[in-house]
Amino acid sequence: MRRLRILTWHVHGSYLYYLTHAPHDFLLPVTPERGEGHGGRTPNFAWGANVHEVPVERLATERFDVVLYQSHRNWRVDRLNLPPALRALPAVYLEHDPPRDSPTETRHPVDDPRVQIVHVTHFNALMWDNGANPVAVIDHGVPDLGHRYSGEIERGLVVVNGLARRGRRLGADVFARARARLPLDLVGMYAEEAGGIGEVPLAELPDFAARYRFFFHPIRYTSLGLALLEAMMLGLPIVGLATTELPTIIRNGENGFIATGEAELHDAMRRLLADPGLARALGEGARATALARFGIERFAREWDQLLRHVAAGAIERAA
Repeated sequence: MRRLRILTWHVHGSYLYYLTHAPHDFLLPVTPERGEGHGGRTPNFAWGANVHEVPVERLATERFDVVLYQSHRNWRVDRLNLPPALRALPAVYLEHDPPRDSPTETRHPVDDPRVQIVHVTHFNALMWDNGANPVAVIDHGVPDLGHRYSGEIERGLVVVNGLARRGRRLGADVFARARARLPLDLVGMYAEEAGGIGEVPLAELPDFAARYRFFFHPIRYTSLGLALLEAMMLGLPIVGLATTELPTIIRNGENGFIATGEAELHDAMRRLLADPGLARALGEGARATALARFGIERFAREWDQLLRHVAAGAIERAA
């Protein structure tokens, strides 16, 4: 079948990199200053030959099959700056997050039944008021880099970007209380602001993470983090808050531990620190879960099917 030409923006780098495993050509608009959403092929990913940069002034001369919006800014600003012919193309809105203002009463900014909304978790789809838009859910997909877990470092690893800046929603206070009682290391952008190590290059993160005894996910309310799934794929056991999508993924005593009580989470982490055999067994369970549910092949296949349905005008089937 013919490859589609997808116009989209660079919003979430890791997700975009995995999305481009779908068998289509992805064209990213860029500006001279490489501003928000216009970063193109950033150097921290091994982009494939199917990912292309297009200066924004040349968009009107390019052929596209589908426009894929990935942020509220894309929809409210970038869309309106597109030539009319591009605004009229079949469109998908990829929603990466749950609603911020109210978890139950927020209407999605896309109010057009011709536009397919895709959520990355069922929890997100449940929380948004999606109006009359057709809705689909495509679970994350991450590549299998092999079982690398050793757990030799008797500490827990937390991977969150900008934790101090993003506060309670991302669990900055949960992390601080846990770190006061347990050996935890934080990595990510601006991690130093919360007493963390700092940012680890993406290419080095798998081997870096695999040496930690467990992965701690302190996040109260956001979407499902790719870093957590990548850790599972490496074979790390997970400890986290039983919120958002995580209760559908982690089963206590099988692939990690989840709870809403912080004391219970602290006890679980102590168990893993004291019992490396238990940590390894739960990590193998976590990897099995990741392979079964979050494989990159399934992810690419579902995106391929959805994009082809939308391009063909079969949006109801995509829902």
